[in-house]
Amino acid sequence: MDLASSSSNPTLPSPVMGGSITSSNTPTTPTATLSPSSTPSRYENQKRRDWNTFCQYLRNHRPPLSLPMCSGSHVLEFLTYLDQFGKTKVHNQTCPFFGLPNPPAPCPCPLRQAWGSLDALIGRLRAAYEEHGGRPEGNPFGARTVRIYLREVRDFQAKARGVSYEKKRKRPKPKAKPTPQEAPPPDSGAG
Repeated sequence: MDLASSSSNPTLPSPVMGGSITSSNTPTTPTATLSPSSTPSRYENQKRRDWNTFCQYLRNHRPPLSLPMCSGSHVLEFLTYLDQFGKTKVHNQTCPFFGLPNPPAPCPCPLRQAWGSLDALIGRLRAAYEEHGGRPEGNPFGARTVRIYLREVRDFQAKARGVSYEKKRKRPKPKAKPTPQEAPPPDSGAG
């Protein structure tokens, strides 16, 4: 789904993380030389689109920002900006459906970006930042404030939607029963 058509807004890319970017005013630099027969993976394509969207956001920022000036707080502004294009219903604490996974009726609570989508986006942007020459220790996508924000979004959405984001524990592998060849010889009963 493309929220920004090229006729109505030629300079803004679609901020939807799975959407296409309609404006290609920015030349993209391939991260690796690809042979004509190979195509970038879905992850690489998504990472490139996300990077272009973030760079466009920086250019449209008032005042415009350059990448070296970007900090964790600018990343938080970007994530907040993306919330307006979200598709996940997140109930307010005053909503009668707060904490219900399947509300019985519609409510006026806002649609937001899901925590999992934001987490994946930050991972791709963090990798893209370093691929574009950024130093890992100065990566704004790995800033402490961004990690804290993502944790808070996860926890709030879990409460608001009645969904648990607990990590699933792997079951221990059942111990293999010895095969008849490996079994110890039966006690002959002598003794």
